[in-house]
Amino acid sequence: MAAARGWPRGLAAAAAALPGGAGPRRAPAPAPDTAAPATAALYVHWPYCRKRCSYCNFNTYVVPAVDEAAVRACLVREAQTLLRLSQVHSVTSVFFGGGTPSLASPGTVAAVLEAVAGAAHLPAGAEVTLEANPSSTSASVLDGFRAAGVNRLSIGVQSLDDAELRMLGREHTVAEARKAVEAARGLFPGRTSIDLLFGLPGQSRDAWAQRLEATLRLCDDHISLYQLTLERGTALAAQVRAGALPAPPQDLLADMYHTARSVLGAAGFRHYEVSNFARKGALSTHNLSYWRAEQYIGVGPGAHGRFALRAEGGCSREARVQTPEPVAWMREVRSQGHGTRSRAVLSPLEQLEELLTLGLRTDEGITHERWGHFSPQLSLQAVFGGPGEARALQQEGWLVLDGGGLRCTWAGLAVLDSLLPALLWQLQRVLGAARRPPRGAPAEERAGGGARGL
Repeated sequence: MAAARGWPRGLAAAAAALPGGAGPRRAPAPAPDTAAPATAALYVHWPYCRKRCSYCNFNTYVVPAVDEAAVRACLVREAQTLLRLSQVHSVTSVFFGGGTPSLASPGTVAAVLEAVAGAAHLPAGAEVTLEANPSSTSASVLDGFRAAGVNRLSIGVQSLDDAELRMLGREHTVAEARKAVEAARGLFPGRTSIDLLFGLPGQSRDAWAQRLEATLRLCDDHISLYQLTLERGTALAAQVRAGALPAPPQDLLADMYHTARSVLGAAGFRHYEVSNFARKGALSTHNLSYWRAEQYIGVGPGAHGRFALRAEGGCSREARVQTPEPVAWMREVRSQGHGTRSRAVLSPLEQLEELLTLGLRTDEGITHERWGHFSPQLSLQAVFGGPGEARALQQEGWLVLDGGGLRCTWAGLAVLDSLLPALLWQLQRVLGAARRPPRGAPAEERAGGGARGL
């Protein structure tokens, strides 16, 4: 899962502004990112594919030929530039996503990792993941990536049915997928992940259960399950819209998800994130960085990042997006060292919204310590412990707030999207109340002359 392809900025778009006046008094400002040692995860985007899958709307390109040496040089330079600007002293993990990064040569991966290690500390044994397609993952190729520094593989199997693979526009067959996973498990034992899609047009409950059983006979210790989204502009969405393929009903999708949770749980997998399952401790360190709202740097066309620019004196986290089109991106990297298309300082509210929205995706939820880093003056208990939406969700069995923090119950995790609007509204309402000066406050405080924070 290449999560840094892009998290949307302003995750609570339904409630864009804080209630209350413009003059905050002793507001709960988040701790600046300079308060802690500068560490970050690093995402590297390889934008090229041999063909576009029928469901894909990622920032990917199919071109007659790739000037890999030019792309490699630009990835190296941008990584060095952004690490310097962020003044990150240690990179916690690296994820090569795409696109199809297994189409790049091991030399490109090695060059980027060497640049990262030269610009910051890359600990021995740090998780280095490569996304791979079964059609471009022979044992010899995988061995080359391992020698380059990759120690974890995420294989886009997507289905173990040849008819479904053809509908999805995938290049590989089931036989090729099995061969790729077996080769990967031999080279990366305990560190090979499989991606699967469910909710495909025409897919039945029984067919999905059969795919799960086949997956358990093949997989290693990590599985990512994604409900197929029919994205506007894709070939598959057009087929469904035209009536050539049936759209799966919502109750069937919910049933498939519940079946997967039950089957994988019985096989010893921990459902540690909405779409991710692991056993024997094989959680994805890199993706946990996103869900824990830690800093991450995005390198490559269209990559997204969240980090503070310490080299420029910045102490607040920025949302950054790199130029998506590869040729334009390379031109900008050559001229200025990086291809950042947009950058915007995240407000304290936006940072808390992201923490809430991403953190509740995990079974650990949001710890008091993590919340306190972003909101040292207003605790989780103060925001969500009083009367309001969160308390009602706790009473209904969807949410838990205790000494460990705020998290969904097993049932709540399955319906998180329906819980978030109420929680985001409560967050805004409570923080808005914290902004307003009390009645009878001095005029200069009512006018905004007090201490400024959130």
